[in-house]
Amino acid sequence: MLLNKPEHELRSDFQNLASDLRWSAVELKAIAERLRQAGNEVDAQSLLKTCQVLETAEERLAIYASEVKAHKIHLE
Repeated sequence: MLLNKPEHELRSDFQNLASDLRWSAVELKAIAERLRQAGNEVDAQSLLKTCQVLETAEERLAIYASEVKAHKIHLE
């Protein structure tokens, strides 16, 4: 069954947000590595914890996008 326009837009929004979170986590990990190399382990670890939060949110959004596609989340 095809998605209606609101469902398609919601799925697309979920996918785009997940992608943004993934990209942000990648960038923050690179910054964390530079901090670590500069001897700032505390801030590096803090950024890595933030990355874990972003990655968890990314996974949830990907699940929501799949649920929209499977019509488990339905919009009129």
